[in-house]
Amino acid sequence: MEKENQWVEPMISAERIDCWAVGDKLRRREMLMPEDDKAGPHTCGNFTLLLKPSSFSLSLLVNKRTGVGEKEAMYAVKVEQLKAFIGHCKSDPSLLRDPSMDFFRDYLESLGAHIPPHSAAASLELLDVGNHGIQKGHVKQESGDVPYADYGFRNKPKQELEDHEEEDEIVESDIEFEGAVVEPDSDPPQKMGDASVEVTEESRDAAQMLKAKAVDAISEGKLDEAVEHLTQAIVLNPTSAILYSARANVFVKMQKPNEAVRDSDAALEINPDSAKGYKSRGMAKVLLGKWEEAASDLHMASKLDHDEEIQSALKLVEPNVYKIEEHRRKYERLHKEREIQKAQRKQQCANAKADHESVAALRDGNVLSIHSLNELDMKLKAASKLSRLAILYFTATWCGPCRFMAPIYKNLAEKHPKVVFLKVDIDEAGEVAHRWNVNSVPTFFFIREGKEIDKAVGADKNGLERKIALHEPKS
Repeated sequence: MEKENQWVEPMISAERIDCWAVGDKLRRREMLMPEDDKAGPHTCGNFTLLLKPSSFSLSLLVNKRTGVGEKEAMYAVKVEQLKAFIGHCKSDPSLLRDPSMDFFRDYLESLGAHIPPHSAAASLELLDVGNHGIQKGHVKQESGDVPYADYGFRNKPKQELEDHEEEDEIVESDIEFEGAVVEPDSDPPQKMGDASVEVTEESRDAAQMLKAKAVDAISEGKLDEAVEHLTQAIVLNPTSAILYSARANVFVKMQKPNEAVRDSDAALEINPDSAKGYKSRGMAKVLLGKWEEAASDLHMASKLDHDEEIQSALKLVEPNVYKIEEHRRKYERLHKEREIQKAQRKQQCANAKADHESVAALRDGNVLSIHSLNELDMKLKAASKLSRLAILYFTATWCGPCRFMAPIYKNLAEKHPKVVFLKVDIDEAGEVAHRWNVNSVPTFFFIREGKEIDKAVGADKNGLERKIALHEPKS
């Protein structure tokens, strides 16, 4: 039984469409692309072609006799188009960086693909099929952008970006400390004594009794009760540093370092030599992880009244203090090195700029006319900056030998571009001739680092060339 006509493979080019069909026999249909580039339909055998103007696509293909094949034909054509597009992407990956291709690029990257960045000379080929086939357009570089040395365009030169990266802030690493710290307490502060209250003997005695009760409560582990007793004692005798220190010690046991520091400060304000005040504050700073402050207080407490508890605390604190000091020294050194590097880069930039300006001022291969002492000084400084030999030629318009040497001097400047050739008309710049004690022309001074190293007088071409060969730095 004969098969209905159906598409096997569409063959597409800019000029024609080849249609393959299967019927009584395998036969080929060929149709030239319409010259007017208008939309179809156009007929090819039993098939109707609907063409989309100015595109490289076959929009619709229908078997006229059976009405089948549209879907298959469209699918085959789209596959061919995709193959062609992928071919263009392979030859010019920058196609995928065009904003209109964002959706396709995102899809590829979601599959794990790596899209190469722009190249500085990337061009975007735009397919435009019409009477003249495929046309190519190029990406226009936006004004203000500069080609980047790696990929694509950037708004800043590579060197500026590298400098910015080098100057990123130094991020300090964390220090691993020994010992546990606690969260700072935020309870309302305990009641403090009124220092303006007159303390009687009865008040002192009552405060002492309350202190004794607090000691008993501490021994029984009743720390809240001990705080209450000591608070009452402080109210009765607000001038006692011992009472504040005792309550601070209880707060340390309760792991309330902020309360302990507050009471210790009060004790030390009353008695700056309170060993217990320094000790309790040092122990509180340990709980807060303020190792250097803790070490300072504990060392002071040990100096005033040494005990084993202070010594034990210092064994924990001092290694941490050492780590902090080492850490600080390390990053101080890194910051200092960074500042030195920045200064060196700044100096290098300044030197490079100066060298560039010197080269520009000296105009390699040219004879430079000097009109004043200031101008001469500038040229000689530029020559010294670049470690170049300079030749100072004194001439005059009325001098016959000078007119003979003028073209020779010019040719020598072109032949030795790394030698600075200067020319002074003694009648125009008499002050320059006077400073150099010129008695006759032509006269040639050979100068290095601003100092005369040799001299030639007269129109001696060979002698001048020998002296240049003698003094010119060997490359």
